[in-house]
Amino acid sequence: MSFGKNLQMLRKMRNRMTQEDLAEQIGVSRQTISKWELDSAYPEMEKALELCRLFSCTMDELIREDMTACGEAYSDIRIEQVKALRYIRYAVISIEPEEDAKHHVRRWAMQMGIDHPMIIGWDFPVASQEQINVYHMHGYAAALLLEDEHVCIDPNAEIIRQDAQRYIAITIKRPFEAPFRLIPNAYKTLMTYMRANGIAHKEDVSVIPCFEKEYRIDGIDYMDVYIAIDA
Repeated sequence: MSFGKNLQMLRKMRNRMTQEDLAEQIGVSRQTISKWELDSAYPEMEKALELCRLFSCTMDELIREDMTACGEAYSDIRIEQVKALRYIRYAVISIEPEEDAKHHVRRWAMQMGIDHPMIIGWDFPVASQEQINVYHMHGYAAALLLEDEHVCIDPNAEIIRQDAQRYIAITIKRPFEAPFRLIPNAYKTLMTYMRANGIAHKEDVSVIPCFEKEYRIDGIDYMDVYIAIDA
């Protein structure tokens, strides 16, 4: 836990705000901000509440939690215009839905003669409490991205189209070395950035709200995590 590190991260996330900028906004000196970030001094309650309002976080998040999820495993946060998508999707609820859904989608790709399939995936939140708590199941959807020339041969698979959409994104290097920590922290980092900068999540049934894309470069696994945003 480090209030100073949390404050420094939130400041830098706010459009690369400088210590001088933050000091001016809340009415203290730059030296005071520097002391806070070094954990050599702490703000009074009134100033701490001002910081929470400014960065849209709670006092617990600012003081108690480790918000510094961005480490060597993560790239800088960026905003991308994702081009229009054309895809077929397979969703499943099971104990290992990610692998089940991706396996089905890879089989589609093989049947369609796609040698290097581009697959994305996202949580499919429709499992019942009994499935989650008793059977330890959850839902996941995997999608095979199609070029215009790709023809789907499965009559049960619906071709879905999505217009170009802006997403906020982050890249994880070697995500499967600690997937239960690195992947959730990537989403948490993006949402923290969105709150700090007043960026709204896109809520539209015609848009994939968030997704993950895996790939490999020079033998190293990477994962891009995307969240749809209003623009």
